[in-house]
Amino acid sequence: MRIWTRALAAIGLFAVASAPASADPVKIRAAWIVPASNIASILFIKKELAPHLGKSYTFEPVRYQGTPPMVTAMAVNEIEIGLLNFTSLGLGVVNAGMDDLRIVADEFQDGVSGHLSNEFFVRKDSGIKTPADLKGKVIAVNSIGAAVDIAMRVMLRKFGLEDKRDYSVIEAPFPTMKALLQGKKADLVAAGAPFSLDKELRDSANVLFSQGDALGPNELGFWVMRDDFAKKNKAVVVDLLEDTLRATRWFLDPKNHDEAVKIAADFAKAPPALFQDWLFTAKDYYRDPNLQPDIAGTQRTVDFARDFGYIKSNFDVKKFVDLSYLEEARARLK
Repeated sequence: MRIWTRALAAIGLFAVASAPASADPVKIRAAWIVPASNIASILFIKKELAPHLGKSYTFEPVRYQGTPPMVTAMAVNEIEIGLLNFTSLGLGVVNAGMDDLRIVADEFQDGVSGHLSNEFFVRKDSGIKTPADLKGKVIAVNSIGAAVDIAMRVMLRKFGLEDKRDYSVIEAPFPTMKALLQGKKADLVAAGAPFSLDKELRDSANVLFSQGDALGPNELGFWVMRDDFAKKNKAVVVDLLEDTLRATRWFLDPKNHDEAVKIAADFAKAPPALFQDWLFTAKDYYRDPNLQPDIAGTQRTVDFARDFGYIKSNFDVKKFVDLSYLEEARARLK
């Protein structure tokens, strides 16, 4: 009996000694555009909100000028999470043939009643009173094919204006829009928060229309992953979304507002006053505390992108949604 006991003990020790070390955390690189307004940029600065961070995954925010370049980055596996919207999702699924893209969570929505919407500015001294007055003018957007670009084209088409025939479009980063407008390099510029809330911009310019005016409620950004990566790392994705839910709800909680504003201001290297009155409040873009994307609204706006030729054909958005990871993450926090 003692021989068998010793033998079993030896086998047990060998099994422990030969067991593989725990796997390294999975690297998650997440795209963002605008500091603080895109929550991925500051999501886990307060690390205690993310108990799985550094254990099952690492998180690296990566900045882009617009959503279309993110599609290219996802195609070559440079990022794991694309902050896509109705236009760039279509670019990936239809134009690039990436039929493994999946919407896994929402980040924020534009044009929801009572909330912020991207705005289009003209100089107060420009004489431009309606979109019809933009004939022959220069328009600046952050990225051709991005959501603000589609919104601009939809609105101008309502007034009989078409790109190249009636106006020209240039690309520029959001932080440079005020200088382009004030320097008369562009006659209409697109701006999202916090740049649209800049006092000097608002003092020298008028809002001609908003993205919501053009499109109605629309998805400004949802999180998209490639299906194979998400399935292979299912437990990690659920951990990430659990932490994201927890952190998002913390940022949205009014009792944390001052601290959230400080985090945003420190990250953006901007005065807290730039964020104090709107960020993570009812004056902000709509942010669903459950990270639930608007799939029906996305289908409607995808059709706009198709109408302007950015997407080669229509597609059923529902086929490119997988909220199972999010649902499991939500269940953990009940």
